[in-house]
Amino acid sequence: MLTTALVFPWVSLDRRGRLRQRWSKGLLALLGIVPRISGTELARPALLIANHVSWVDIFAINALSPSAFVSKADVRQWPIIGWLAAMNETVFLQRGSRGHAHIINAEIATRMAAGRHVAVFPEGTTTDGSHVQHFHAALLQPAIAAGQPVQALAVCYRTPDGTFTRAAAYDGDLSVLDSLKAIIATPRIEVHLHVLPATSTTDTNRRVIAAQAHAAIGAHIAQPGVADIAREREAA
Repeated sequence: MLTTALVFPWVSLDRRGRLRQRWSKGLLALLGIVPRISGTELARPALLIANHVSWVDIFAINALSPSAFVSKADVRQWPIIGWLAAMNETVFLQRGSRGHAHIINAEIATRMAAGRHVAVFPEGTTTDGSHVQHFHAALLQPAIAAGQPVQALAVCYRTPDGTFTRAAAYDGDLSVLDSLKAIIATPRIEVHLHVLPATSTTDTNRRVIAAQAHAAIGAHIAQPGVADIAREREAA
């Protein structure tokens, strides 16, 4: 946090991304969470869409590739966290405002046009990681408007033997502190990020893309293939 406060205002966006990636990897290591990556290569640029399990998801995705995230507007007012979010290229969305949505879409398109990843959680909420809720297709519109691809990420937390665990979940009435305690109490957690093939946004619409991504992520979480597990590699 101190590094962010002192360094971020004076370095380029690319340098900020590298620092954010390094810091995210360090935080995961501190929490005893090992990132495991499988699937295809990330397209660049792309709108990354993922199922949402925990606040840890943000750091796991940033460890994979520095990304700007879309967040609800009131997060900007949170002490410290709001400022850090703003410094990390977060796009703040005022829900229910169509005029603001147009502005946000333009901001996201600008970031992707510059070759950066933007990440969204189209469920709009978190689960325990055992299933995927409905995707809000409107969040995919910026990629379609900008003619950029959409790429889905399946996020799942497991123990080293491959067993599903909800230890990192941040759902229901859990507080961040409750979630942190559960993570610390679990000897080792692996966050699995499976990168699905990028989807072109030309000659299609957001509802079709959202439905396809939802089905692909849901299928991978429900039944991870043996071949996929064999190909997984520990993130450097």
